[in-house]
Amino acid sequence: MADFVLVHGAWHGAWCWRKIVPPLWAAGHRVFAVTLTGVGDRAHLLSKAVTLDTHIADVVAVIETEELLDPIVVGHSYGGVVITGVADRLAARLRHLVYLDAVVLHPGESWSSAHPVEVQAARRQAIAEHGVLPAPDPALFGLSGADRAWVARRQTPHPGSVYDSPLNFDPQRLQGLPRTFIDCTSPALATIAAARERVRHEPGWNVLEIATGHDAMISAPQELVEILSNLA
Repeated sequence: MADFVLVHGAWHGAWCWRKIVPPLWAAGHRVFAVTLTGVGDRAHLLSKAVTLDTHIADVVAVIETEELLDPIVVGHSYGGVVITGVADRLAARLRHLVYLDAVVLHPGESWSSAHPVEVQAARRQAIAEHGVLPAPDPALFGLSGADRAWVARRQTPHPGSVYDSPLNFDPQRLQGLPRTFIDCTSPALATIAAARERVRHEPGWNVLEIATGHDAMISAPQELVEILSNLA
């Protein structure tokens, strides 16, 4: 059995893991779904003071206060940036890092680094105008019907201050940690393309695929639970 710490991506919250938490519990695992400051059920804390360090501290605090010693930490999308920062601080007490269709950075890069120029321009303009990144249509994540409507109702604006914030970390601290990248291939989200390429050409990565869209925990929960259970 294992402890799982689940870290959502941009515009989401702990709510997005709703379909996979009960099956993991039923299999005997413990699950800690984190909501990052400023989004989801913590949207009331949104402010310009929220930084990438804030989000890293959110996850570190859960691991420390729950006294977790060997957790599997899962980061979805933007959550990949966050869990890399968490591993830089707590590598010795983590079991495995799982990047669910997530951003994979080198030291000094930011969430925005690998985005196409047009995406960077549009997001920076939105941040300049609103101070936040407005939530997109969940159809972008391959969702439709009831799932699309459910996510659309729950998404919240994402703190704009994290978009260009560089992540400085020591890659040597991550070398001994098992790392798995779960590639959501159908449809493949364009802003994750650089990460897909990176994990297939750099050593140390276990790459798995799910034939579903970006929000696999919603569109393919059974397949995701099976993968996570096998990693445990």
